[in-house]
Amino acid sequence: MAWGRKKGGARKEPLFGLPAALADLRLSPSDRIPGGGDDKPAKSKPKSSDKSGDKSGDSGSEKPRPSRGGSKRRSKSRGFGIGRLFYWTAVLGLWAGIAVIGVVVWVGAHLPPIQSLEIPKRPPTIQIVGIDGSVLAQRGEMAGANIALKDLPPYLPKAFIAIEDRRFYSHYGVDPVGILRAAMTNLLHRGVSQGGSTLTQQLAKNLFLTQERTMQRKLQEAELALWLERKHSKNEILELYLNRVYFGSGAYGVEAAAQRYFGKSAKNVTLPEAAMLAGLVKSPSRLAPNRNPEGAEQRAQVVLAAMADAKFITEAQAKASIGQPSIVVKPAGAGTVNYVADWIGEVLDDLVGQIDQDIVVQTTIDPKLQNVAEAAIIDELAAKSVKFNVSQGALVAMTPDGAVRAMVGGRNYSESQYNRAVTAKRQPGSAFKPFVYLTAVEAGLTPDTIRTDAPLDIKGWKPENYTHEYFGSVTLTQALAMSLNTVAVRLGVEVGAKNVVRTAHRLGISSKLEPNVSIALGTSEVSVIELVGAYAPFANGGYAISPHVVTKIKTSSGKLLYDRPTDPPNQVIEPRYDSMMNSMMRETLISGTARKAEIPGWAAAGKTGTSQDYRDAWFIGYTAKLVTGVWLGNDDNSPTKKATGGGLPVEVWTRFMKAAHQGVPVAAIPNSQGSWGPANLMQISSQVTAPAAPAGPMQIQPPMQASQPPAPVPSGGSYYRPPSPTPARASAPPNPNARPEAAAGLDGWLADRLFR
Repeated sequence: MAWGRKKGGARKEPLFGLPAALADLRLSPSDRIPGGGDDKPAKSKPKSSDKSGDKSGDSGSEKPRPSRGGSKRRSKSRGFGIGRLFYWTAVLGLWAGIAVIGVVVWVGAHLPPIQSLEIPKRPPTIQIVGIDGSVLAQRGEMAGANIALKDLPPYLPKAFIAIEDRRFYSHYGVDPVGILRAAMTNLLHRGVSQGGSTLTQQLAKNLFLTQERTMQRKLQEAELALWLERKHSKNEILELYLNRVYFGSGAYGVEAAAQRYFGKSAKNVTLPEAAMLAGLVKSPSRLAPNRNPEGAEQRAQVVLAAMADAKFITEAQAKASIGQPSIVVKPAGAGTVNYVADWIGEVLDDLVGQIDQDIVVQTTIDPKLQNVAEAAIIDELAAKSVKFNVSQGALVAMTPDGAVRAMVGGRNYSESQYNRAVTAKRQPGSAFKPFVYLTAVEAGLTPDTIRTDAPLDIKGWKPENYTHEYFGSVTLTQALAMSLNTVAVRLGVEVGAKNVVRTAHRLGISSKLEPNVSIALGTSEVSVIELVGAYAPFANGGYAISPHVVTKIKTSSGKLLYDRPTDPPNQVIEPRYDSMMNSMMRETLISGTARKAEIPGWAAAGKTGTSQDYRDAWFIGYTAKLVTGVWLGNDDNSPTKKATGGGLPVEVWTRFMKAAHQGVPVAAIPNSQGSWGPANLMQISSQVTAPAAPAGPMQIQPPMQASQPPAPVPSGGSYYRPPSPTPARASAPPNPNARPEAAAGLDGWLADRLFR
C-alpha cells in the first residue's frame, strides 16, 4: 500500500539469474581469512550510545582521557622539527659555500692569469728643465722617483700604518677584524664613515684596478691582495704602496708629494709633515695643503693622535708636532710654462720615439723671461681687455738662431690649454708685408723706390688704408713704416703673388698661403711661432732657422738620448737685401705705426699688423739678441674694439723686451749698414724725381701684370720703375705724420735722414 511505503524509499527493479542469486549473499567473520596467526575474531566493543542510554540523567558531556599515543606523537614531531632545522641549515650552508666558490672563480676569471701577473712598471716621468737647470714642469702620471723604505725616516711609514692599517703586519692581505669593525662603525653612523681596506688592498687597487666602487672590484681587490701577500714581503708591499699612492695635485708617491708640498725630499720630512702626507690618502683632492691648509692640518692632528695611540710616538711628541706650520711651495710647472711643456710633449715622439723610462728634457726656456712674458700678457689683458674687447693673447720670444726663450699660449692655462702660440692660426694682416717688400727689393727695388699711394680697383676689390687717407708718391720705406695698403697691393701685383708666397715659405712660413692679390695684406692664416721664426732671418744676417725648444734629452741616470744638431748655414736673404729690409723696418719704430716701441740704447726693427675688422692685432719686432712676436684677439675670431697692432701688442712687446735686454751688452743688427749706404742714396736722389699721384682710382689687371717678370735693375744705381703714366698728387688731405714733408721734397727728406 502506498501508505505503508517509506517516504525516502526508491523503486527496486527485479533481478534475474546470477545477480539475483548473489543479491542476499553476506560474509560472516568466520568466512574471512585469519591474519597474523590470530584465529579468534576480534570482539566488538560496546558502543557509547548504549552506555548513555542506560543513564537517563547523564548529559553525555564526559571528557575523554588523553591517551599515551598522543603524547608520543607530539614528542616525535618536536624532534623532527629540530632535525629539519639542522638539515636545512646544512643544505643552505653547503649551497652558500658553493656560491662563494663560484663567485671567486667568476671574479678570478675576469683577472689576468695569476701566474702571469707582475707589478706594472711605473709610467715614465718627464722632467722639463730650463736653460739654467731649474725644473719648469713635469709630465707623466707619476711625477716622483722611487725611494727605498730604508731611506725614509721611520715615522713616515708608521704614520700610514697608524691611520690606514694598524694591523698591517698581522693580517694576510685582507683583515676580517678590520672589515667587521668598519661595518659596525658605518652601521652606527648610518653611512660610510670608515673603510675596511688594508694597505695591501689599496696597493692592489692602485696597481691593477680602477677606482670604481663596485662589488666586483672589491672582490678582485681582495683576490689580488692575497696574491701580493703571497708573492711579496710586508716591507716590499709597504715600499710599493708609499711609491704609488696618490697625494693630490698630480703627485704620485711620497717623494713627489714631499717635493710638491714642502720643497724637499721625502727623506727629510719632519714628523708633522709625515703626518700631513699620511692624512692626504683619505681624500687627496680635498685635503691637499696647497688648496685646503686648514683641513690638511686637522687631518694631520688625527694622524698624530693615531700614532700616539699605536705607541709609534709618545704623547709628548704628538703634542709638540700639533700646530707646527708647514711650508707649502708653489708647484713646479704652474702657469703659462705649461704651454711649453705641452708643446715639448708633442715633439718627443719625433725626437726619441716611445718613452719607457724617466727622462730629463733640457730646454732653451729662460725662466726669468718666461715669467716676464707671462706677466706682460696677463697684466695688459687685465687692464684693457674690456675696453678693447680682447680676451686672449700669445707671445713667442726666440734668439735669432731659433732658440725659444719664452712662450705664452694664453692668459690662463688652467682655464684653457689651447696653445695660441703654436696651434692657433690667424690672419697676420700687415705683419705679412715684409715678405712682399723683400720680394720687391729682390726684384730690383730699393727702400727709396717711389710708388704711388692712391685708391685702386682690382676687379671690384678696393683696398683702402687704415686711415682712409692717401699720400701720393711715397718711398717703400715710408709705405712700409706707415703700413700703406695700396702700395703693398701694388707691389704684390707687380712682383707676382706666387713669388711672394715663395719668399714667405723660404723664410720659414710653413702654413698654406693662397697666391692671390690679397696675400699682400696678410689674408692667409699663420701661427705666431712660424711668423716669429720667419722674421728671424732679418735679425741674424739672412739665415734660415728652425724654431726649437729642446736641446738635449737624457735618462734619469744620465744616458744621452738626444742632442740637437747645429743647423747647417742656409742663406735665404742676401746681405744687401737684408740690410734694406732692416732699414725699412727700423723706420717703423722711428716714425711709423710702432713709434711706441723702444728699447733704450738698442737698435730695433719690426712690423705691426691688424687684420680685417680689427680681429687680430700683431707686432713682430727684433733686435740683434731677440725676436719677439705678440698676438692679441679673441678665440671666436670676433672683432675687437679697434685694437691695432700699434697699440696693445706694442705695449706688451716693449715691456717684455726692456726687461729682456737689461744688463745685456748692446749689439747692432747684422747688415743694418749695407752697401746701399749714404753715397748711394745721394746718387739716387740726384737722379730721381718723385712722380705725382693719379687723379682717380688706378685700374689694375692683376692676371696680366702678375704674370710679367720684374724688370732688371738698370746699372748706375737707378731704380726700377714700371712703365706707367706720370701720376698727379691725390686730393686726400695731407697727413701731418707723413714723411717727407711737402715743402722739403724727396731731396730734403733724404738729406734729413742722412745728416740729422
